[in-house]
Amino acid sequence: MADISISAIDRIMRKAGAERVSEEGATTLREVLETLALDISREAIALAKHAGRKTVNAEDIKLASRKLLALTKLGV
Repeated sequence: MADISISAIDRIMRKAGAERVSEEGATTLREVLETLALDISREAIALAKHAGRKTVNAEDIKLASRKLLALTKLGV
């Protein structure tokens, strides 16, 4: 089961300027965002563990997202 609701995705897309959003479009964006969130979470957890912490903090999330998004831009 998905963790992000379709209605939340619909609100995000409308906030970005979409007038209408198909269910298929919202579902696809939800899948992409959930995959990205899992990848960032895994990297942030690894960063926290490397620092000797059990708690993932905001800086871990920021660093993990920058790293993964930079790799995506490089096509890695």
